[in-house]
Amino acid sequence: MARFQVAAQHPYGPSVGQLVDRLAALPGIGRKSAERLAQHLLGCDEAEALALAQAIQDVRHNVKHCPNCFNLTEDAECEICRDSRRDPQVVCVVEQPKDLLVIEATGVFQGQYHVLGGRISPLSGVGPDDLNIAALVRRVRKQGVREIVMGTNPTLEGDGTALYISNLLADDNVRITRLARGIASGSVLEFANREMLADAMKGRQAF
Repeated sequence: MARFQVAAQHPYGPSVGQLVDRLAALPGIGRKSAERLAQHLLGCDEAEALALAQAIQDVRHNVKHCPNCFNLTEDAECEICRDSRRDPQVVCVVEQPKDLLVIEATGVFQGQYHVLGGRISPLSGVGPDDLNIAALVRRVRKQGVREIVMGTNPTLEGDGTALYISNLLADDNVRITRLARGIASGSVLEFANREMLADAMKGRQAF
């Protein structure tokens, strides 16, 4: 009975089963997608499969956190922190490096960033000391930052993290703003939800 269960779970053997398990553990990859990827790796030539393995190994060995902003980099500092055209006195605070990439894709923000490495989440056991918050406070005071843009996600935990940071910097001479929220350009009011409309009303601007 036990042999039947193992065979049914991993019909091609434990090596393929382990590969499928590892792939299925990746974000956004379900079991069927993991099986398709495993089949592709089994069917492609050896050089392609080994190149993927080498790329994963290189990322793990070479990529580290920027000591200034905690973005990902392979150099002593990330490309954004090294760019002399960026304004180091305007810092956008984000939860993860992927959030930084989303904002960068707009091509609008010309300051620097600070990656927290997550958000305060007591239910998940994540407190302020688990994030790069103390480093942000030191950076504000040492670098003479004049504006902090809160780019945390508009969730209960994201807003709570932003509020915690704002309270820490309340006595510092730094302006604290947040990303605007509300009705997107080109949208229709009847399709906006209540929270979106409330944010738009609270953040209304001069016409």
